[in-house]
Amino acid sequence: MTSYGDLAQRIRLGEDSALELRQVSVAGARVTAPRRNDVADELGAFANGRGGELVLGVDDTTRNVTGIPLDALDVVETWVREICNDTLKPPLDATIRKIELPDTAGDLVPVLFVAVERSLFVHKSPGGYFRRLGSSKRELAPDLLARLFQERSQSRMIRFDESAVPGTGPSDLDYGLTRRFLREDTTGEEDASETAARKLRLVADVDGTARLTLAGVLLCTREPQRWLPHAYVQAVSYAGERTDVEYQTDARDIGGPLDEQVAEALHFVRRNMLVRATKATARMERPQFSDRAVFEALVNAVAHRDYSIAGARTRLHLFGDRLELYVPGALANTLTPDSLHLRQASRNELIVSLLSRCPAPTGLARAHMMDRRGDGVPIIRRESRELSGRLPEYTLIDDSELRLVIRAATGDG
Repeated sequence: MTSYGDLAQRIRLGEDSALELRQVSVAGARVTAPRRNDVADELGAFANGRGGELVLGVDDTTRNVTGIPLDALDVVETWVREICNDTLKPPLDATIRKIELPDTAGDLVPVLFVAVERSLFVHKSPGGYFRRLGSSKRELAPDLLARLFQERSQSRMIRFDESAVPGTGPSDLDYGLTRRFLREDTTGEEDASETAARKLRLVADVDGTARLTLAGVLLCTREPQRWLPHAYVQAVSYAGERTDVEYQTDARDIGGPLDEQVAEALHFVRRNMLVRATKATARMERPQFSDRAVFEALVNAVAHRDYSIAGARTRLHLFGDRLELYVPGALANTLTPDSLHLRQASRNELIVSLLSRCPAPTGLARAHMMDRRGDGVPIIRRESRELSGRLPEYTLIDDSELRLVIRAATGDG
C-alpha cells in the first residue's frame, strides 16, 4: 500500500492497476456522485485482485485534487462503509482514512482514502464479479472466475487456517497469548518473537508482506473479530422450548480467542441450565446437560467450523428440553452425520494443533482443550445418553451448516 507522502505524485501520474480516482458531489446528507454501484464494482475488483486504493475527492480526468467539503466528510465516509458492508457480497473489510492533499492552488483539502487488500474471499458487486486490469476493471470470464473461486476456496479443505488475513501484521499478535504455544523451556519476550510465530505458522508472507494467518488471528489476538467479525459464538437461552424473543432469558455474543470462547460459552450453559434433585435415598443433584458433553461440542465447533463462510457464526441455543448448536460449514472430507463417531477428519489442522496446547477450563477431567485422539463425538454420545437416555442428533443443513441437538435430562431419575 502507498504512503500518503507519495500519493500526490501517484495521482499526478494517473490511475493504474492499484489506484482509482473519483470526484465526489454531496447534496445535504446524500452523495450524488459517483454512483454507489460503480464504486462497489471498483472496490470488488481490487479485492478480487491484488488490492488497491481509491481516492475520493480527485477528478479522474484532470487529476486535480478537488477535495470534499469538511462538513460532508463524515457523510462520504458512512456512504463508503455502507457500500463495503451492504452492497458487496460478502462484505468487504477496507481501511478508510480522512487525509489532506494539496489542491491546484497548493492549499490542503480533505479527501477520503480507501485501501483494499487482496481478500480471502471472492466478492460480487452489483455489476458482477470484477478484477482490476490496468486502470480499469474487467468482468471476470467464466473460466477465470472458476479459477479464482478455486484459488481462494481450495483451502477450505486444505489448510485454510494457514491463509494470511488482510490488514494484519506481526505487531497485532498478543505475545502473552503466543507464549503459551512455545516450548516450556522458552522464556522472555524475545522467545515469543516474530521468528517463533513463523515457526508456529501464526505468521505468513504474502507478496513480501508479513501477515497473521487465520489461526494466528483466532488464537493469538485479543479481538479476532476486528478482522473476522463472524468468528464468534452467539449464545441465547430461552425459558420455553421454542425460539421466541418473548421467552429469551439470557443472550450474549461471545468473542475473543477461540479457547476463551469455549470457556465463556461453557460458563453460559452452566449459568442458565437447570439442576434437578433426584428422589433417591441420598439426595443428588442432576444437571440438565452433561458438562463434559457440552464442552466437547463447543471445542469441536470452534475447531472444525468453516471460517471461509463470511457472515456465518456459531450459534448456541439453550431450551428447557434441549441444547442446539449450529456450526457453519459442511463436514470435512467424506464425513457424514452418521459416521462422526466412527471416523476422524479435521478441516483446520493448525487450529486443532494449537488448541491441543491450550489448558482446559477448570472443573473438567482433562488438561487441554483437545487431545487429538478424536474422542470428542464418542464422549458427547456417551455422556448425553447416560444423562438423558437419548443420543445426540447431528443434522447437516443445506450442506452448509451442522446442527447438534443434545436432549436435556428429564424426570427425577
